[in-house]
Amino acid sequence: MKERIAVLGAGPMGLAVAYQLALDGHRPVIFEADDRVGGMTASFDFNGLTIERYYHFHCISDIAFLKVLEELGLEKKMHWVETKMGYWYQNRLQPWGNPIALLKFQGLSPLAKLRYGLHAFLATKRKDWRPLDNMEATGWIKRWVGAEAYEVLWRRLFDYKFYNYADNLSAAWIWSRIRRIGTSRYDLFREKLGYLEGGSETLLQAMKAAIEAGGGDVRLKSAVLKVIIEAGRVKGVEVSGGFEAFDKVVSTVPLLYVPRLMPDLPPEVLAVFKAVKSIAVVCVIVKLRKSVTENFWLNTNDPEMDIPGLVEYSNLRPLDYHVVYVPFYIPGDHPKFSEPDQVFLDKVRRYLKKINSTLRDEDFLDLRASRYRYAQPICEPGYLNKLPAVALPVAGLWVADTSYYYPDDRGISESIAFGRKMAEMATKQVAI
Repeated sequence: MKERIAVLGAGPMGLAVAYQLALDGHRPVIFEADDRVGGMTASFDFNGLTIERYYHFHCISDIAFLKVLEELGLEKKMHWVETKMGYWYQNRLQPWGNPIALLKFQGLSPLAKLRYGLHAFLATKRKDWRPLDNMEATGWIKRWVGAEAYEVLWRRLFDYKFYNYADNLSAAWIWSRIRRIGTSRYDLFREKLGYLEGGSETLLQAMKAAIEAGGGDVRLKSAVLKVIIEAGRVKGVEVSGGFEAFDKVVSTVPLLYVPRLMPDLPPEVLAVFKAVKSIAVVCVIVKLRKSVTENFWLNTNDPEMDIPGLVEYSNLRPLDYHVVYVPFYIPGDHPKFSEPDQVFLDKVRRYLKKINSTLRDEDFLDLRASRYRYAQPICEPGYLNKLPAVALPVAGLWVADTSYYYPDDRGISESIAFGRKMAEMATKQVAI
């Protein structure tokens, strides 16, 4: 039986829900507050260059992403590139990301290098994350790599990615990040990452077109004001034009929006959603006449820089200009997050000129800053067990966001895989 199902949010996860629903013969209607699909993967016009507001890349382990490309006939638009990593430390740019670079790294003792390398190798080979689920991440890392390697290679990453949350993160969650990059290699010495011709917009528009071709509807600039619940069952949604009836509702918006959208949920469920923690981001994107370095990734440990690193995206995806993303991850209630864009633009200009002293003001063609309030969930030890089940105790209602990928980090492939499972769960009662 065809069902009319509301999907809240048109990020990759929401699109994946609607895409699968349409494939299965249902009638999904996506409600998106933004004027475009994509969420954090959405693109913008960067002075003539269409590019994502926040950087994205793909690994060879992104099975769900690669599968949907094949289904949409986009597989030939996927390209794989050997990329490089670097480390800016002690005012010196050093190679990074392989055993030789680790051995030659200046500023770390031989014992610290050995301990760091052993930990990274074993983390990549680990398959079962459950023993790490209830461990705290910084303690787990310190026990393996020691105080010296932690101070040089890890501390600033935690401090400038998680701030006051840094000392209560799940080791399983951090491990999944290490493993994903570790498994994106040709071998121990070479890293391979992927990009899609046209960027994420190529996939987003193809998924939108497939949803509409399958009888679905994608409504932009159409925020849901409230999910209507009566007698323990979903009845539909309230939008600016009034009430719309739906058989079911699947929400993929950030969990912190849920109490406002669904105030009639049981109090104990609302309390859990209200307690979820998240990091915001101010991401500066820079268009340059010349490159900063030859690296895609550049980790930074510099007392004059309040960032854990930057991404030189044009060293992965060929572009007419050199493009660099510099993310400032900040708690949304931190005073720094309220600072004007120009503060962040000035910092980035200064940081890049320090890393590459040949850069001049005329090499900076454009700089923009984008902000996202709920960019990164904060996953504490045992995180998934603290969240409500995806199928809430309301008939016809399913709720999740990137938090539910735990221990995996947020990503396009994870969003697609989970979104398709949510669609199956909503229509076939498949458990996640």
